[in-house]
Amino acid sequence: MIVPSLVAFSIACLAVHLSINTSEEIVKIAARGTALFCLFLSLVYAPWSVLLILIVPVLSYRLA
Repeated sequence: MIVPSLVAFSIACLAVHLSINTSEEIVKIAARGTALFCLFLSLVYAPWSVLLILIVPVLSYRLA
């Protein structure tokens, strides 16, 4: 499961870099959409321990 996660992460990094460094609006929108999609894929491929590490601080902040 690490390989699909790394592929999604590298595509997301490239999309963010492209979104920051381009001046075309259409390219920025497409790159941001691609980055969000890859973020979702990375969360799907992440093991439960990583998801718990990400979710526990958010839940504790909301409950406090």
